[in-house]
Amino acid sequence: MRVGVAHHFGWAVVVTASADHRVVDRRRIELVEPGTPVAPVHSDGAALDDVAAADLVARVRASAGRATAAALGDLAADVGAPIVSLSLRAWPPDFPADLATLRRAPYEARADSVMYRQVLAECAQARGWAVHLFDANDVEARAARLLGRPPERPAGPPWTKDHRVALAATILAAQSSGRRSDTR
Repeated sequence: MRVGVAHHFGWAVVVTASADHRVVDRRRIELVEPGTPVAPVHSDGAALDDVAAADLVARVRASAGRATAAALGDLAADVGAPIVSLSLRAWPPDFPADLATLRRAPYEARADSVMYRQVLAECAQARGWAVHLFDANDVEARAARLLGRPPERPAGPPWTKDHRVALAATILAAQSSGRRSDTR
């Protein structure tokens, strides 16, 4: 089984697909615990000094680690078959980690999003899952080219762009098995 993720601030849509690209599970997961700020760099910590902002980011990141690990654990238990990979939208490999830099444009608008992807990757790796990164701009088109047709939509709602992107990411990950863990 392969998991594709379309993440947002504090939550994500995940689609789990079998080796034949059949959707076996789709759900929304929470990436932070209830009551936790979801954008500690971009908005929730914008008015704070550096020390207070660093504390807020650390608390949100810790909450994200716990919530994400629990959500992926629930997913793995519910699917009932081994999950081999998790696919995420790529982030720049040289994205800064220094909070002072992250609080400045152009990074502050992307810092929280990158944090969620990094936490998802860390939690997947802790479970022994390969992590595949994809370019969201062409993931659906690339998956359709690989299959020779658009991926099959499962019956029933919801089926949104997030679901399509997450499924397409699992198809790219399957195609790249055996190569490096990066499908950009």
